Amino acid sequence: MNAALQQTFELLLIIGIGVLLQKKLPKKESLGGVKTLILSVALPATIFIALLKIKLDQSLLFLPLMALVFNFSLFFAMRYLMKFFLPIKKGSKKRTIMMLLPSLAPGLSCFPFIMAYLNEDALALAALADVGNKVFVLILLYILAMYWYRKRAEDQTETSNSSKLKRLLLSLLNEPINMVIVVALVMLALGWNLGTFPEFLQNTIGKLSVMMMPLVLLFIGMAVRIKWSDLGAMLQLLGWRSGMTFLITGFFLLLLPGLGKSMTLLLLVFPQSSCSFWPFAHMSAVSALEHKNAGTKPTFDLDYAINILACSLPFSTVVIIGIFYFGDTVTNATTCFVMGGIMLILTIVPNAFKVKSKRTLRDFPWSVKRKA
Repeated sequence: MNAALQQTFELLLIIGIGVLLQKKLPKKESLGGVKTLILSVALPATIFIALLKIKLDQSLLFLPLMALVFNFSLFFAMRYLMKFFLPIKKGSKKRTIMMLLPSLAPGLSCFPFIMAYLNEDALALAALADVGNKVFVLILLYILAMYWYRKRAEDQTETSNSSKLKRLLLSLLNEPINMVIVVALVMLALGWNLGTFPEFLQNTIGKLSVMMMPLVLLFIGMAVRIKWSDLGAMLQLLGWRSGMTFLITGFFLLLLPGLGKSMTLLLLVFPQSSCSFWPFAHMSAVSALEHKNAGTKPTFDLDYAINILACSLPFSTVVIIGIFYFGDTVTNATTCFVMGGIMLILTIVPNAFKVKSKRTLRDFPWSVKRKA
């Protein structure tokens, strides 16, 4: 079996095991415990190792910058263009979408296929590009989540500025992820890396990090509650994301002509990665703060976020495998624009049918109330 397909089946199988565990474990207690392990142990260890492995070469700085530009491009496209394609009302769901859709998780959905279809050099370039994505999902999206939380909390409660600042600082210090990021950045500034620690500590951090992927996939499987009626809406949302990604990639290809086949494929598949789990970690941190303040309405819809994450992985996997399968056929800007346009049109079609069916029903004689 192809190594990339095998990796995909492994990831989906772990999610499937999580789905089976839904009936075996109590909902709130089990999910709360797994989420605590992820946010307080596995995720901080993974972030710590990832940050300390960052080694930037000046000649390759354009890769993380391009990834960061893509993140911002998709974020602003969602903010200003998505309303013309998908009727999503303002509120917790829209804020959840704006946190998740611009984020990328190439480690789960993209890197295995790059290794299988390309080579280790391409994988190293993808890992370097992921530095820009990490800056966006770890730092900028966290700031955005806290900004939305503080803004809504200020509207609902009246507190002094000093009290607001104190609560913000305490909430930042109480999060293991934030503490890990600060320590890692200080170590990088001093020229230290993971090898600075004793070997037993390196091994301990590494083993804690290994738990990250299976725990996240099991959590997604246990928490997901997708109704068949909602599956179509999820596919519309992810189809819009993929279509807009193709359009943005097409502009990149126009600006960077003469790229080799390997680099072009990398530019195509990397932005098609599934949504990252890290924005969900930020949203969970905000939810924990809101739980302490009973009167605060939820800023994000965590159940909706889990459903997006669960659908995003297989969706991105299919798209990435398709890109590698067709190879030379899709490695040009024109094809990207065509594919992106088709996917965006397909997201409009279901809504157009709904509108048309409603109008048709109004025109039927039996739809009018009879007079007594």
